[in-house]
Amino acid sequence: MRHVICMVSDFFYPNLGGVESHIFTLSQCLIKLGHKVVVITHSYGNRVGVRYMTNGLKVYYLPVKTMHDQVVLPTLFASLSIFRNIFIRECIEIVHGHSAFSTLAHEGILIARLLGLKAVFTDHSLNGFADVSAILTNKLLEITLSGINHCICVSHTGKENTVLRAKVPANYVSVIPNATDTTLFKPDVSRRDKDKSMLSFIVNTISDKFLKNGIYIPVTIVALSRLVYRKGIDLLASVIPIICKKYPKVISRSSRLLLFGIMQIVYQVHFLIGGDGPKRIVLEQVREKEALHERVSLLGALDQSEVHETLLQGHIFLNTSLTEAYCIAIVEAAACGLQVVSTKVGGIPEVLPPDMIRMAQPNVNAIVSALDDAIDSHLKGTCMSPSACHQFIHRTYNWLDIATRTQLVYDNVKKQPNSSVGKLLRRYRTCGPVAGPFFVLIFTICHILLQFFEWLYPRHLIDIAPDYNG
Repeated sequence: MRHVICMVSDFFYPNLGGVESHIFTLSQCLIKLGHKVVVITHSYGNRVGVRYMTNGLKVYYLPVKTMHDQVVLPTLFASLSIFRNIFIRECIEIVHGHSAFSTLAHEGILIARLLGLKAVFTDHSLNGFADVSAILTNKLLEITLSGINHCICVSHTGKENTVLRAKVPANYVSVIPNATDTTLFKPDVSRRDKDKSMLSFIVNTISDKFLKNGIYIPVTIVALSRLVYRKGIDLLASVIPIICKKYPKVISRSSRLLLFGIMQIVYQVHFLIGGDGPKRIVLEQVREKEALHERVSLLGALDQSEVHETLLQGHIFLNTSLTEAYCIAIVEAAACGLQVVSTKVGGIPEVLPPDMIRMAQPNVNAIVSALDDAIDSHLKGTCMSPSACHQFIHRTYNWLDIATRTQLVYDNVKKQPNSSVGKLLRRYRTCGPVAGPFFVLIFTICHILLQFFEWLYPRHLIDIAPDYNG
């Protein structure tokens, strides 16, 4: 059964992130399965209007300015006409919104339902219940999901969180994880520490307290994420000086080494940190205070093509997130053959088996202990081989499999009977004694405006866009 799908989200290329790569790669796989996919997002700089990407993926960059963190200001009424025009022009059947923090996703789904289209929503993150921001976001999510046909979460923990905060029936929610393109993330141990001439080299003097003629073996820890509070950057900043003081670690000389004129082996840890954000200043302060300029590299924001190159330089990947529904970064790191150390939060325990990841509670001592174990395992050679890690990821997190499972959701959604506007308004009415009637009023006005647009600009006057034939 062929579907015509519209992906809607504030988060899409050229912006980089887990949601952005998920939408793009899922769209590419659905196109390969024979479906038509269109993406709607907001403008990025001069990128406004219609653009075509790989395999004819059409992207509408709406001329809407962002308010904060790449999210547009909620308008609803202002976006009615342009959403209606695109949905009719592209003959959309299913609207698929992504991310609870995306204004466009909420608006696109609500307008689609008023137009009689099917709607699916994917929740990519966890959210709390206590602070004002979480309360408002949860109420908006509850209203949006009360009218959808189906919801997808990327982990079982994410499903529990969504069911609780959006009050959606559990049987309306499916769990379909993220995946990664293993052809782009392949292990290559020869690239590790390329700037330091492979894994080890002989140095004359490491420092005043080390003897001459020792073998210096660097161990590189990679951390790639947005440098924001919820990614645990404060934890990372506390861990770095502790690990750097523990390593260099000197291994006592032995008679076997003395035969080659080697007095000692020195293991030293280096940190490669990629990403940008408001918490970068915290890492810069730690590096300056502890004089770790030669051992802590802040790479800044990375292009997608640079992520693989950076991972290949490392031995261990460190994730210090305080909340995470899935964490695609640890999957990409494992695909490149790195050992993974991560905080035990959210849906992370579901992602990798115990022999591929070391879990730690989100506190400094636990993370340091987990890193010690990972470094020790690396030095002894007892960790899983990079090729075995890559093969596991290739078998388990395959995008074609994810797209096939998503296609089954679309098949099920398409078979569901259409809901009348009156039935939708009754669903919205149950979303609270204040929010319910308020949003019923808003959606009633939206419905009247859509009827006005139907009279002013009938759908038979809107040109149908031809399908891409590449």
